[in-house]
Amino acid sequence: MTAPLAALHSPGFADVDSPPAVALLLHGYGSNERDLTGLAGAMGLALPWASLRAPIELGNGGAAWFPVVTPGDPDPDPLAFATDAVWAWIDDNLDPAGRVVPIGFSQGGLMASQLLRTRPERVLAPVILGGFVQRTPQPGDAALASDRPPVFWGRGSEDRVITSAAVARTAEFLAAHSTLDGHVYPGLAHGISVDELADVAHFLVVNAGADSIITD
Repeated sequence: MTAPLAALHSPGFADVDSPPAVALLLHGYGSNERDLTGLAGAMGLALPWASLRAPIELGNGGAAWFPVVTPGDPDPDPLAFATDAVWAWIDDNLDPAGRVVPIGFSQGGLMASQLLRTRPERVLAPVILGGFVQRTPQPGDAALASDRPPVFWGRGSEDRVITSAAVARTAEFLAAHSTLDGHVYPGLAHGISVDELADVAHFLVVNAGADSIITD
């Protein structure tokens, strides 16, 4: 068991009555739940959102979803622990009939893919930014191979943080288990660009429903 994950919420989050979908913002290694909250405004995201804090405290305000031992190839056990912690937060805080739209960067991108691969029926239009998928099979993989849900995967052409093996694994997996909206951004290192946010906004309009985005 782990302590409940800390979270920040969009204004009026508690006042929204049973939304059909909630965006989950999932930060990267060494960051925290405040890191991605600005993305909601940058994308014009009108879905209610929650930004979760990873369970491993690193000090100096940072946290991680799992330890980095072999870059691009995390140990499955702590990754499963983190995945279970996110689902526990979802089960405790969200309507069981609703779906989640995970938007994650780096380690958080891997967590977005984990949510999709463990309970695909609860996940809508996941967004993986500078992230990758893990190597071990997951409970929802067979369903994903059949249903091919839409997935956004964006990365920088100059990203030296995510290993080439992890990138190749992710490309192969998503091609076989999703309807992939994939983008490689020239000159971008391990980060998120304005062009990428515009592409994510369009992806969510198309795949999470037009009402999920506002344009003003």
